[in-house]
Amino acid sequence: MQIISSINVLSIALKNQANIGLVPTMGNLHAGHIHLVKLAKQHADCVVVSIFVNPLQFGANEDLANYPRTLEADCEKLKAAGCDIVFTPAVSEMYPQMTQSAADIQLNQSMTIEPPAIANDLCGASRPGHFAGVATVVAKLFNIVQPQTAFFGKKDFQQLFIIRELVKQLNYPIQIIAGETVREASGLALSSRNGYLSDAQKQQAAQLNQALQAIAKVIQPRNIEFDSLENAAKTKLNTDGWQVDYVTVRSALSLLPATQSDKHLVILAAAKIGNTRLIDNIELNLSM
Repeated sequence: MQIISSINVLSIALKNQANIGLVPTMGNLHAGHIHLVKLAKQHADCVVVSIFVNPLQFGANEDLANYPRTLEADCEKLKAAGCDIVFTPAVSEMYPQMTQSAADIQLNQSMTIEPPAIANDLCGASRPGHFAGVATVVAKLFNIVQPQTAFFGKKDFQQLFIIRELVKQLNYPIQIIAGETVREASGLALSSRNGYLSDAQKQQAAQLNQALQAIAKVIQPRNIEFDSLENAAKTKLNTDGWQVDYVTVRSALSLLPATQSDKHLVILAAAKIGNTRLIDNIELNLSM
């Protein structure tokens, strides 16, 4: 396995590769990331995993400096999973002539990707500019690596939707392959943010998935009272000590609020337990 930090060196290493798979990450890897790497190995001859903590997707009140950076441990996991190349660029490599400051990058990176309006809803409503930062860095990685396939987890469903739109609307010749959410036995979706939870909070965190499962259970027989189901879930979570951002039933095809005619749904939630913000979702196909 090669560890490469230079765009030029990476280009040379990939020059004769005809079937490249890309797994973009910000590091601090867990089993969910490794699942994507193993999925990539099934589709690509050369798997590139990028590890880059992207300042452009951090807001003014989000702690970029303290984001966990565990490169040595990450590389050990990637080597065991069969990764071929780990791309670990510095901020100055991805955003030339700029400092480590997110504010400086946001000021000087004048060419950015403007995501669709849905980027300002759901997680985007409380994290303005976040998805523009995500879309911009993913576009850069696509241009640098030039993969035939790229792999993203379904846990970040809104991000996956926006990346698919990026590929479709900007005509990238890349197939986006989604990996299923990897969960603990309790149902808690694996996330780098789970490391911020105390043992007690980690046990409580399973309630988020339970709230989504409860909605899915009653929607199955064509219960379309989405508002009442959403409000009931929010009330229960808030009563149990959560700070709920949203619980919502959406069309999985558009991410717009679900209607009676929608058959492919996604139930999404974001909420804080203590100071840790968690997200989760469940896809649901309704029978006729």
